[in-house]
Amino acid sequence: MRPRVLLRLLEIQLVLLRHGLDDYVRATHLYRPLRFLFFLSPLVWFERRRRVTRGARLRRALEELGPIFVKFGQAVSTRRDLLPADIAEELALLQDRVPPFPGSIARGLIEQAYGQPLGQVFEVFEETPLAAASIAQVHAARLPGGQEVVVKVLRPGMRAMIERDLEVLYALADLAHRYWREGRRLRPREIVAEYQKTVLDELDLMREAANASQLKRNFAGSDLLYVPEVYWDYCRNDVMVMERIHGVPISDLARLRTAGTNIRQLAENGVRIFFTQVFRHNFFHADMHPGNIFVLIEDPLRPRYAAVDFGIVGTLDPRDQYYLAENFMAVFERDYRRVAQLHLESGWVPAHTRIDEMESAVRTVCEPIFDRPLKDISFGRILLRLFEISRRFNMQIQPQLMLLQKTLLNVEGLGRDLYPDLDVWATATPILREWMRERTSVRALARELRVRLPGLMEAARGLPALLGGMVERELSGARSPRATVAAPDALELRAALAHAARRRDAVILGAAVLLGALVWLAVAREPAWIGWALLAAGGTGVVYGLWRSN
Repeated sequence: MRPRVLLRLLEIQLVLLRHGLDDYVRATHLYRPLRFLFFLSPLVWFERRRRVTRGARLRRALEELGPIFVKFGQAVSTRRDLLPADIAEELALLQDRVPPFPGSIARGLIEQAYGQPLGQVFEVFEETPLAAASIAQVHAARLPGGQEVVVKVLRPGMRAMIERDLEVLYALADLAHRYWREGRRLRPREIVAEYQKTVLDELDLMREAANASQLKRNFAGSDLLYVPEVYWDYCRNDVMVMERIHGVPISDLARLRTAGTNIRQLAENGVRIFFTQVFRHNFFHADMHPGNIFVLIEDPLRPRYAAVDFGIVGTLDPRDQYYLAENFMAVFERDYRRVAQLHLESGWVPAHTRIDEMESAVRTVCEPIFDRPLKDISFGRILLRLFEISRRFNMQIQPQLMLLQKTLLNVEGLGRDLYPDLDVWATATPILREWMRERTSVRALARELRVRLPGLMEAARGLPALLGGMVERELSGARSPRATVAAPDALELRAALAHAARRRDAVILGAAVLLGALVWLAVAREPAWIGWALLAAGGTGVVYGLWRSN
């Protein structure tokens, strides 16, 4: 183990002891040869007298250990399928409160990224930062054309610090897996690997710019969400330049009310934005805390959200996307057996799970939720309960689903802070129902066929050669010495050739008709019944030709 890692581990142990987390030090067997010093340490005895919860102590320790551990705690807080509830709740309170680094250093880093003086890039650059976070900080600037922009620049030495602390986290995970009783169940190495991917992605500001560009394209022309423009010519791996947003922070409720903002619509729009991202676009902003959300109030009666900071986004597997929507609707209708069946079909629980046991477990956790008005019911809490059930039945939930659940809780909390009577169900269920109807419509099938049409046509081009090879192999078999007839006469051979040709023609003709039907449906030609009739005729021809070959 490298000396820098050993020194960092020693620092971590001291911080844990200072916050009364000696149980974790003992459980992971940190510095086993020095155990007698551990028990003699006054830090241990003084901290035992504190009356602070273990979750709060762990949160404070992570904050003291620095930005990388803060972000690790934030990431781990989404894994409620693995953590005790009290610890998960406390880790969710972690905030990126870090002091800014000097603007002169930011100027030097940006000039290094561009390879030229900053005065040749920007007309104006403000060295006093607008905001600072654990990974980067943001400065206001103006382009030569007069556009107001913000410049995001990575903190100095961030990559080296992350590499060191990731190495430390892996060392701690190995100790926890080896010695801690809960280590195997919590899968610490997997958690660190999951965090590593997230934090390394956040270091690539070109990737964040691409996320912003995708989100802007998804909401083009929408009156729900505005995404700032990315200025690609000024973006580098360590620097990102975007349009500056002049909006009201979502947390400044007094200013919003003074401006006459329609607060109820604002709260409902937040829910619509989230469910639109998840189900229509399958691409959602996964870091929607108040610091990243602004409100544009040029028209206070029709307020519009504006988002920033696109380092963390999420997508779902199409199957998870479908089963998630179905689960929400089944829970809403209290069809607990359907919820159990969906968990089995989706693979969220093992295939050998008994439906009746799963149904009973779902009913037990969901029925108490419905003992209150619908407007007070939380989608995020229901999803969390479903994941807890899955954990009891030994299913490991995918990280993206946990990321979605955490984002959903943030969205609901934000909406109800704005408008306490927000009915999330009434706002979200029409979006879910419409999405499910569209997903099973003929138009959706036609879109799918249109996407797959090039592959189908390519396969159709190879079909004659494939069938010709099949015929040739059969005729070769007929001429083989192993054939049941040793020396067929010319008439029998001619009959066999004619039979093979008819089969080939039937399959080729059926395939051609089938292809024509797919094209008809894919381009949505009218009347649609012609396409379906051709589809049936072509399929029949192919089946007939193949059946005659037996």
